[in-house]
Amino acid sequence: MITTIHKGTAHGVITAPPSKSFAHRQLIAAALSGEECQVSNLELSDDITATLECLKALGRRFRLSNGTITFEPGNPVTTNAGRAGEIVMPCRESGTTLRFFIPIALALGGSFLFEGTPRLIERGIKIYENLFREQGVIFNYGTDSIGISGKLKSGTFHVDATVSSQFISGLLYAMPLIEGRSYIKLEGRTESRMYIEMTLRTLKQYGICLSDYTENSIAIRGKQKYMAVDSRVEGDYSNAAFFAALNLMGGNVTIEGLSDESIQGDRRYIEFFRKLKEGTPQIDISDQIDLGPILFAMAAYLNGAAITGTRRLAIKESDRVKDMLFELSKFGVESQVGENHVEIEKCRLHKPAEPLHGHNDHRIVMSLAVLLTAFGGSIEGSEAVNKSFPSFFEKLEETGIKVENYA
Repeated sequence: MITTIHKGTAHGVITAPPSKSFAHRQLIAAALSGEECQVSNLELSDDITATLECLKALGRRFRLSNGTITFEPGNPVTTNAGRAGEIVMPCRESGTTLRFFIPIALALGGSFLFEGTPRLIERGIKIYENLFREQGVIFNYGTDSIGISGKLKSGTFHVDATVSSQFISGLLYAMPLIEGRSYIKLEGRTESRMYIEMTLRTLKQYGICLSDYTENSIAIRGKQKYMAVDSRVEGDYSNAAFFAALNLMGGNVTIEGLSDESIQGDRRYIEFFRKLKEGTPQIDISDQIDLGPILFAMAAYLNGAAITGTRRLAIKESDRVKDMLFELSKFGVESQVGENHVEIEKCRLHKPAEPLHGHNDHRIVMSLAVLLTAFGGSIEGSEAVNKSFPSFFEKLEETGIKVENYA
């Protein structure tokens, strides 16, 4: 899809989309209860659809109505006991889905085929492979799939916490399902710790108790029961940041539906945007890595910035440093890149002379769309927004920006 954004100044009121991160977590916890319960305020992005399809593959039945999933009573998740062959787990391009469900599936036990795009498989699960092969778990890799078979046992799991918090969250969901007490030891600086906190809060909400929790260690006992709880997904600070950015460009957009008490790490966009407006700051995004693309764009539009903690951007849906800076260069942006930092120079921007490309990355598409409101222009591959925020362009139109989509 090609989307043309016309030059304009945004204004109006929009409601923040539901948090994709909390939606994954609440849906999985609700499903693991095996009982009737609801999760409301959902938007069926590609990633959330992947999680629902994996729950369905594990035998969980549910119905969808008006953004609410209702799980059926007396219907626990199941393994492939009594089934022929592997259970196919369709993860699409969702890293969260893949990394959460691998330990959950192995806690249930059996043989599974995790399917995904080549890019998702390329992003890797080496941490799980290193942890679980010690327990006899078998891994078989294909271009767009990973076959995994075995049964997870309790134990002590030493996890490299510098790579992704998703591996830790996946273990946390699985540990209550198996016999015995388990320990997760976090090694190195824990990246995106607030995502672990979001997982722990969701587990507590659904009745799971921790035995112990310190900065670098989590203990959790096995054979706990997930409670059936009705829950509502809170608004998403990460995707709200794109509309807040419009206010840095002369807009007047009010965002409703965000909790002032949220523990979402990406709520720090408020602080980061203020710094960008006031000068040429240094901003560390180690714990807010998903804000990288929109911060690059706004730094370019305003006063420049030195942005550190960028290393993990290379293993997202695209190489977000390389690909985002390539697109920004079409506006005349100059930058310097180090191993774990990016410097955006203050310079005079201009309308791109050629179409932009989304690099199959939802956050790159949305960041470029925001910047194009100042100049006008087109983005190829704009359908990537469906991964996390299918209604993005509709909401952008709600702010008075003219948007045209072409197949």
